[in-house]
Amino acid sequence: MDISVTGRKMTVTDALKSYAEEKIGNSMKAMDIEPLSAEVVLHREKNPAIATPAVCEVTMAARGHIIRVEEREESMFAAIDVAAAKVLRQLRKFKTRVVEKNTRTDAASIRTGADLDLDALMDELADDEVVREKEIEFLPLTEEEALVQIDLLGHDFFGYIDRDTDTFRILYRRANGGYGLLKQQA
Repeated sequence: MDISVTGRKMTVTDALKSYAEEKIGNSMKAMDIEPLSAEVVLHREKNPAIATPAVCEVTMAARGHIIRVEEREESMFAAIDVAAAKVLRQLRKFKTRVVEKNTRTDAASIRTGADLDLDALMDELADDEVVREKEIEFLPLTEEEALVQIDLLGHDFFGYIDRDTDTFRILYRRANGGYGLLKQQA
C-alpha cells in the first residue's frame, strides 16, 4: 500500500500529511485490496466567495482500475475526513463489483493520470478551439466493466472498445438518471 500526499500551490505540514496518510490508509486497509496505491493532492481555493475552500483529491490505482474522489469542505482536516469516507465507499463498490465477481480483464492496465501529460493547455484560445488534448488507450471491455469504470472514475462519459464486437462505444451518464450508450453504426 503506497500513499503519496502533495500540495498544489501550498505547503503540506507534517501534521496534515500524517493525518491524510492515516485517514486514507485506514480506508484502504479496511478493504484489503492489493496492490493498491493512492495519490492525495491537497489545495485551497483563493476566492473568498467560495464557502468550502479546502479541497482534497484522492486518486487510487487498484488492479488496473482507477478510483477518484474529490471533496471540498471548510477545513482541510474535514475535507480529508469526508474524502476518506468516500474512498471507503468507492473501494467497497470496487471490491463487490470487480474483485469478488472476477470481471477484471487481462488487457493492459489503464494508465493513471500521473502517466499521462494532462497539463498541456494553450493560453488565450477562442471558444471554438481545442484547449486540451489527451492520448488514452481504449481497452476491450464488456458493457458491465465500462459501467464499473464510469462509476469509479466519476466521469460523465467513458469511451471503450466492446470486447465482443470489437467496435468503439461511448457510455454516458444521462441528466435524468441512468446511462446511455452510443454505438458505432454497422
